[in-house]
Amino acid sequence: MTIKEFQDFILAKYGQRDHERGTPHTFMWFIEEVGELSSALAGDDHKNKEEEFADVFAWLCTLANINNVDLTRAIEKYTIRGVEGFK
Repeated sequence: MTIKEFQDFILAKYGQRDHERGTPHTFMWFIEEVGELSSALAGDDHKNKEEEFADVFAWLCTLANINNVDLTRAIEKYTIRGVEGFK
């Protein structure tokens, strides 16, 4: 599955509810999942790490969807246009 396909899957499955929730509340859910990922990374449970990475990615797709951002296009910053130097 491509990034675009997954983003579209998230939109089809959760889009209406996500748009109703809006960006501020969705961002709070995203941050909660990032916190859970942080906890998972501190542990040794690989399955839990996979689950939390998946959750973070799904919520990132949700945020992108409700803000009309195509993540595939956005990551062209790294793939097509290129990034010079380090941050």
